[in-house]
Amino acid sequence: MKTELQNKTQKRNLDLGTMVYGKVPPQAKDLEEVVLGAIMLEKDAYDIVSSYLKPECFYVDAHQRIYTAMRALVAQSQPVDILTVKEELRKRGELEMVGGAYYVTKLTNAVVSAANIESHSRIIIQKYMQREIIRISGELISEAYEDMGDPLELLDKAEVELSKVTESLAFGDMTAIDKVLVKTIQHMETLREEARKKNGNIMVTGVPSGIASLDILTRGWQNGDLIIIAARPSVGKTAFVLNTLRHAGMYFKNKGVGSVAMWSLEMRSIRLMLRMLAASSEIWLSKIQTGLLSEHEMKQIYARGVQLLSQLNIFFDDNPGLNIQKLRTKARKLKSKNQLGLIIIDYLQLMTPDDSKGSNREQEVSKISRSLKMLAQELDVPIIALSQLSREVEKRSNNEPQLSDLRESGAIEQDADLVMFLFGYLDSEIAENIELKDRRKIKVAKARDGMLDVIEVDFRGDIQLFREIEKIPAFDTGNWRPVTHQEKGDDLPFG
Repeated sequence: MKTELQNKTQKRNLDLGTMVYGKVPPQAKDLEEVVLGAIMLEKDAYDIVSSYLKPECFYVDAHQRIYTAMRALVAQSQPVDILTVKEELRKRGELEMVGGAYYVTKLTNAVVSAANIESHSRIIIQKYMQREIIRISGELISEAYEDMGDPLELLDKAEVELSKVTESLAFGDMTAIDKVLVKTIQHMETLREEARKKNGNIMVTGVPSGIASLDILTRGWQNGDLIIIAARPSVGKTAFVLNTLRHAGMYFKNKGVGSVAMWSLEMRSIRLMLRMLAASSEIWLSKIQTGLLSEHEMKQIYARGVQLLSQLNIFFDDNPGLNIQKLRTKARKLKSKNQLGLIIIDYLQLMTPDDSKGSNREQEVSKISRSLKMLAQELDVPIIALSQLSREVEKRSNNEPQLSDLRESGAIEQDADLVMFLFGYLDSEIAENIELKDRRKIKVAKARDGMLDVIEVDFRGDIQLFREIEKIPAFDTGNWRPVTHQEKGDDLPFG
């Protein structure tokens, strides 16, 4: 039997542990005041936060009582303002308990606008969750020390209590069908108006790829979509995505708003820029890489490459060790400052997950693809991620890739909204027709909202350029043509 002194000693030690050595519980008193003040000033503010903000989320007892009074007013179909809240608290006998009429009025003094009420409420929720985790952990520690019950029951209790906390993460209300229909019809009318402007031609509703036949299938890269472009090595997937990058940059420049960001884990940004200059100026990449350029070719590079690309709102990141957290942080920053409109990652398998403890490679890639999809939805931008294909595709007599060929994870197929394969002709087919050497096939293998098909494009590997086959001009072996007066401009470094 334990002595009374031993029991008191154990209880005192547990209390100290539960209190976390006197630390103040997580809280955001200032934000609580701002949120309550905004609700009393702005008519629609309560509706924005009411689905997830509960009285117990507030740390200050007076704030809990005030928010409870607000909920009661809404339940009675009464307006929520300074006067009605004061009256409701008076009826409940709690007006003096919260600090009197002066304190209720004071809550509105720090409010400039209710525009950020949702962000403020999320922080309040986070602090509440932290306090709940501390409370639940303290209770579990106490019960575990007492050694009175079944540990399995204690684990069940932990799961139940923690699941209640996670319910606070469910932001937003369900949407009724009539509201969805209204938004859908408005969207359709907008599309009809845009179609009229284009004389009924098939319209690209997302970011264009630069390949018209591909845009017919996909209608462009759509916001919130995860797009996977997969190929075997040396097929031209980096060149293809650089063409997409350049066309997207021109698209946003013409719109007057938007930017493109590319994270390159395989190639430094200078090497990527050399390829883009080759495609834009139509000067052989080998000449650009070795510096064997004439003055005329340099003029063409400046006129059709440097001048064009320097005007585009494009950002590169070639720092190694990219993980989802780094990507999310940098993408959010670009989104807020430069209206980020498209993200490109080269390539997915070179990324690292935020936490890979106890995970095999397939699980790591699954976490990455799922996180990329969530980030695309969060930022409401398309994310294009290049991916490797397994060697299985090379073992078939037909080299057309399948979804099962996606390397290292089946989750990529599940998470992606659009999956495209880039591949060329077999050596035997090229031997019969040498023109097929520079042809590439693009197979749309999965499209949630588009069409599935295989299209054919021309790939000029010497200048890293993808084009529609019917639009290919005849190039002579000289690889240079005079720059026109319009292309030359007035501010070239060469006379």
